[in-house]
Amino acid sequence: MKVDLTIILIVLFCALLGATGQIFFKIASKNFSFNPILWFTNIPLIVGVFLYGLSAVLFVWSLKHGEISIIYPIFATTYIWVSIFAHFYLGESFSGLKIGGIFLIILGIFLIVK
Repeated sequence: MKVDLTIILIVLFCALLGATGQIFFKIASKNFSFNPILWFTNIPLIVGVFLYGLSAVLFVWSLKHGEISIIYPIFATTYIWVSIFAHFYLGESFSGLKIGGIFLIILGIFLIVK
């Protein structure tokens, strides 16, 4: 079974949604409590759960239409997006080692998909 370009683009979109959800989780963690009633007042938590959940549903749908051995490595771009978003939106560092790691992830994805 080959993977259609549309499915690849949907999986990349899933990775972006998942990474954005994780950034919202990090923001939500500042005011997080184990009191379930407070979860409903933590807007970043709600947004993060929604985005992460939507990403998961679209990802499962994409698995129906493609090979997991190709789709899952593409979904691994989530690690790249999280690093980039964390730098720009949370002020986290972006060292040479991180850039090297991102390059290795991209190389690994390319090798697996080809």
